Amino acid sequence: MLSDEEQRERRERFRVHWQEGVAFNKASNITVLRWDPDGVELHLPYRDDLSAHPGVFHGGMLSALVDTAGCGAVAAGHDYNKGSRITTVALAVQYYTVAAGEDAVAFAHCTRRGRNVHFAEVVVRSRPTEKVLAQGLVTVSVSGTRQEVVGPEPSAVEIDDGAA
Repeated sequence: MLSDEEQRERRERFRVHWQEGVAFNKASNITVLRWDPDGVELHLPYRDDLSAHPGVFHGGMLSALVDTAGCGAVAAGHDYNKGSRITTVALAVQYYTVAAGEDAVAFAHCTRRGRNVHFAEVVVRSRPTEKVLAQGLVTVSVSGTRQEVVGPEPSAVEIDDGAA
């Protein structure tokens, strides 16, 4: 059983991993603005190489930002006694308008936590105009152990990830 301090340490490791350890996030220059049990904010700066048309983010980038933020919202408040391998199970995105040359910021919070399946809502706004660009729902499974992020388990108890 992880102590409160060990839980905080795991959440911090995942915050750093989200920004520095996930190759896609790092290549896209996604940065963590906020990471706490109540939710996360992730910033995606506009770049022409991430565009669909000059000055407009490719929709896939906003979808990836929704996915990344939703999973982050789950990770930021997760009970790591229940596992640490985070996987998107379902993703739904609605697009509202384009971000004409503006950055995007995703605001996400976990709306329901289960034993292994969790749900998050995400709103993506332009920066600096604060237009709602998209919103999404992310269903996330957390089970097993992600050793490369959390390091060795502090006890001999193994978490069953269902693999046989």
